[in-house]
Amino acid sequence: MTRWGWAAAGVLAGAACALPAFAPAAWLARWVAAVTDQRLLLADARGSVWNGSALPVLTGGPDSRDASSLPDRLHWTLGLEGLGLALHARQACCLNGTLHLRLVPGFGRWRFELVAAPPPAAGRAWVARWPASWLVGLGTPWNTVRPSGQMELSSPGLTLELVQGRLRFSGDAALALDGVASRLSTLDPLGSYRLSLHGDAARGTAATLRLDTIRGPLQLSGSGDWVGSRLRFSGRASADEGSGPALLGLLGIIGRREGAAAVFSIG
Repeated sequence: MTRWGWAAAGVLAGAACALPAFAPAAWLARWVAAVTDQRLLLADARGSVWNGSALPVLTGGPDSRDASSLPDRLHWTLGLEGLGLALHARQACCLNGTLHLRLVPGFGRWRFELVAAPPPAAGRAWVARWPASWLVGLGTPWNTVRPSGQMELSSPGLTLELVQGRLRFSGDAALALDGVASRLSTLDPLGSYRLSLHGDAARGTAATLRLDTIRGPLQLSGSGDWVGSRLRFSGRASADEGSGPALLGLLGIIGRREGAAAVFSIG
C-alpha cells in the first residue's frame, strides 16, 4: 500500500472510532421513537448520545395528532459501568435527584436495573413524579378521560430481565395516583390510588400487580400477574354510597357493567 493509501486508511479508521463517540443525540431520539412505536419522543434532542438533553413527549403513535410534553428538558449521560451501560438522568420537574439505570447484556438475556437511590435525609423516597395530564398525549382513551392529578413512582430497587423473550421481575415498585380527576365526572377529585408491582425471579414465581384505592368516591381494585411477556389483570370499579349518579357515565367507560359496578381486564 502506498503512503497515501496508508494515510487514507488511517483517516477512515480514526473516523470509524470517533463516529460512535460523537454520535448525535438525534440518533438516540430516533431509536427511542422506533422501539416505542412513536409513543415516546425525545423532541429537540441536543448534544450527543452519551451526553445530551431532549424534551419528553407522549403521542398516540404514527399519524396521531395527540401529543403532550413535560415542562422541563431531560438531561442524560450514558457510559460504561462494569460489563454494561449506565444511564444517569436528571429532570428538574419530574425526577428526584439523579435517576440511575443500568443495562447489562448476557448470553440470550438482557438485564435492566433501576439502582436504588441513597435514603433521603427527610421525607419519603420517590423516583419520579409526572402530571397525570401527560397521559392525554397517548390518545384514546386518555384524550377522552382527560385525567388530572399527580403520578408518583417509588422503588427501593427493581431488576427486569429479558430472557428468550420472557420478562422476569425482581424487587418492588409502586405508582401512586394522587387527586385523580376527569372531565367525564363532576366529582373532583375522584380519588387517590396505588398500583404495586412485586417480583421474585429467584423463586421462579410470576410478578404480581395490585391496584388499591387509598381514598375517594370512585373505588378501584384489581390484581394480576406478569407471565412471560404477557400481563393478565382483572379489576373492578364502583362508586361509594351517594356518588353513583355522578359516576354513572365514567363507570360505563371503565368497563362492562355488573350491577352497580364495572369490571375490566387486560390480557
